Amino acid sequence: METKKFVLLDVDYVTRYGRPVVRLFGKILEEDKPIIALDHDFQPYLYLLPQDLEMCRKELAPFEVQKIEKMGLKDNDGKLKDFLKLTLTHPREMLQLKKQIQNLKSVQAVREYDIPFPQRYLIDKGLFPLSEVEVQGKVLKSNETCLMEIRKRPRPVKSGLPQLNILSFKIETTSSQDRPRVRTDPVILIGFSSNQGFQKIFSTTSSSSDFVETVPTEKELLEKFVKTIKSMNPDLITGYNSDKYDFPYLQGRADLLGVALHLGMDGSPLKFTTLPKKSAAIKGRVHIDLYRVARRHLQLTEHTLQSVYQELLKEEKMDIPLDQLPTYGGDAGMEKLLRYSLEDTRAISQIGEKLLPLVMEIARLVGQSLFDVTRRGSGYQVEYLLMRKAYQYGYVVPNKSGTYLRDVVGGYVEEPVPGLHENIFYFDFRSLYPSIIVAKNISPDTLTEDENEECHVAPEFGYRFMKEPVGFIPMVTDQILKDRIRIKAMMKETTDPAERQILNFRQQALKTFISTIYGLFNHSTYRWYSIEASEAITAWGRDYLKKTMEDAEKHGYRVLYADTDGFYATLKY
Repeated sequence: METKKFVLLDVDYVTRYGRPVVRLFGKILEEDKPIIALDHDFQPYLYLLPQDLEMCRKELAPFEVQKIEKMGLKDNDGKLKDFLKLTLTHPREMLQLKKQIQNLKSVQAVREYDIPFPQRYLIDKGLFPLSEVEVQGKVLKSNETCLMEIRKRPRPVKSGLPQLNILSFKIETTSSQDRPRVRTDPVILIGFSSNQGFQKIFSTTSSSSDFVETVPTEKELLEKFVKTIKSMNPDLITGYNSDKYDFPYLQGRADLLGVALHLGMDGSPLKFTTLPKKSAAIKGRVHIDLYRVARRHLQLTEHTLQSVYQELLKEEKMDIPLDQLPTYGGDAGMEKLLRYSLEDTRAISQIGEKLLPLVMEIARLVGQSLFDVTRRGSGYQVEYLLMRKAYQYGYVVPNKSGTYLRDVVGGYVEEPVPGLHENIFYFDFRSLYPSIIVAKNISPDTLTEDENEECHVAPEFGYRFMKEPVGFIPMVTDQILKDRIRIKAMMKETTDPAERQILNFRQQALKTFISTIYGLFNHSTYRWYSIEASEAITAWGRDYLKKTMEDAEKHGYRVLYADTDGFYATLKY
């Protein structure tokens, strides 16, 4: 057997002879070569909570289940229960079987039937995208891409943020209308810029500029696009609004001209997904639309390429308004358009240098693919992190409720005192809601109505949360809080600016997770939805803020304004 170590970029599965085969796409750093590692031995499964164990086994006999095992696991109420683990042949059988067995008399609940198969694999194997993985097995091919069959359990390897090959691109089109139309307006140039120094414009218009290569027709321009991606062999492909514009437009023109956009590491074509949003996906190469990333992580009034570039790079770039692009004809106008396109493509690369480390750290922390991280919100990311922790701590993941109960009263707000004030002090609770979750042990599995249990009792509502044992959500929250404090201490100690920046990205990601955990208690689509937990947290928050304001008044302060986790005050004279 041979051993290969690579950075995990993406994961999916294909069907071979009626069975799922997991594919790990990665980059062998030592060889600077892509790899596809195949795992034939992982099978889908779900959990079943029986009313009666023996009756349940009998009722399951007619169904095509490959294996049934009894497992002792913690339920959402924190109690250890006997579950049945049902192993199936193929992921497509999961929902069908769930529908068939959920109404059996002996079945109380069906669990973990809706976790996507590739994510299930990553959770169970303890693998994290953008971290290194070591696999052992048989190398089937070793040409431009290594194809390997895994024979032993993959092993996660502790590693830092990887250095990957990143290729940015941008297209320009002609248009006789306000906006270009796929059926009538051709692509006239495609710009590339990579972190390996490659910068080139391919155009159907001749130019004297050394960064421009001319091709005779639009069809050859699209073929050049495919050849460039294959020859550059990037790990990441970045664009700006490329999910909604560049890739759909390229696909539309390619369909009209009969050009196959086979861009995947495995030779597969460009594909478009609709979940969670319309996105362009390339197998084995992670496509990142930096516009989506900028929208999520930068608080700006607008997120044009120009404004985001200026915010991150602190300088302006050449700009041509969209409504003026069709007017750039003639030699002089076309040269300006070519230069503009090159600068735009460079700008996309530079924006990527600023934003990618943050989203890469998020992917490494939660264990989601970079493709998903850049297209889903923090709520989904935190839920996925909790699913990993549930597996680690021996909990069965609860099903989504989907039933919204009622609105929750938020934090306490005191209207500002009108006027001009001096010598203002700000009193702020650090991580108020997460701290309450930990201090009061707030979690669905600690909520109880038992009067004999020693509990924390929530003000206003009287909800009771057991003081022991530590609940699942407080356990995870406390670990995140401690990790963030530890990372911030490391930032102060390091003298390496690059290391400090990476640590800063990591603590920012953890800060987002911390603030998101509370909010998801109040979302009915959240697996750990708990209206009691949400109401208790805000009630304790209001109680702490009001009491602190009263103490401040006793010590000579006058409160000017209060909101949720802090207040402004001035000293009385």
